[in-house]
Amino acid sequence: MVKSLVKTSALMAASALISSLPALAQVGAANVRALNVARNWAINNNGGLSVYRPAACMFNTGDGGGSCLTQNNSQGFRFKFLGGRPGWMEQGTAPTTETELQVSVDGRQVTEVIYNGSPR
Repeated sequence: MVKSLVKTSALMAASALISSLPALAQVGAANVRALNVARNWAINNNGGLSVYRPAACMFNTGDGGGSCLTQNNSQGFRFKFLGGRPGWMEQGTAPTTETELQVSVDGRQVTEVIYNGSPR
């Protein structure tokens, strides 16, 4: 009975993973690069990981940035997100920084720093 339950659970987990793959495949390489470039820019320009962490959406490569991605068109990728001290989101404390960046269409460079400062 336990073996059967374990097998059933494993099959359900595998099925859920496989069914999510098409959605992940829709995120293009340029989108993932752009997300990584924007996140790394913010980390480097706001003091490094020891003092700053961007919002969780900036780590969601599977959905290309989710709610942090505000624009994806012929101008490139625009990300707008909050950040703060390490653990700020988990602890429910207020963010200390808001960042808005434009990244090139190929996702390889920040083309414009729209805003990087106290939350507006």
